[in-house]
Amino acid sequence: MSSEYEFANPSKIYDQNFGEGVSPSEILAPALYHGYYIRPRINKQLDRGTSEICLNEHKFQVFLDVCQFLPDELHVRTVDNLLEVVGQHPQKADRHGFISREFTRTYILPLDVDPLLVKATLTHDGILSIVAPRTGKEVKAKVNEVKITQEEQPEGKEEQPGEGKEKEKS
Repeated sequence: MSSEYEFANPSKIYDQNFGEGVSPSEILAPALYHGYYIRPRINKQLDRGTSEICLNEHKFQVFLDVCQFLPDELHVRTVDNLLEVVGQHPQKADRHGFISREFTRTYILPLDVDPLLVKATLTHDGILSIVAPRTGKEVKAKVNEVKITQEEQPEGKEEQPGEGKEKEKS
């Protein structure tokens, strides 16, 4: 992969909040800022729902906010020099009715990353971290399923109301 490609793409991607309710203040017309229309939700999006790529000479790393999915609803795999993250959960009831979510995000791995060495970790607050070391030499293509390990919530830290995953009522 060329260095022009690596630096021409953004390292953070916003606007991954989908299927959520809309408040009356968000329905208002978008604001005009330096000749561009911006949506009122942009401030809320800066806090969550991001995908961030960190690339240096030693490693390739991706951080992806997947807090709306359970660990068994996420799948990570590599095919050749592609890293594919899939999240899908069945239809659930929420305060507005029923909702189901599904996403597929594909990243292009640098040619000097061995797809068999990709590791994925899910934090207690729903951030998926995917790391792969860079070797400096090109690697031959293979298909690899990556196992996701889950970190436990630290002792003494409790979730604040309104944060984290929705709890289903029995």
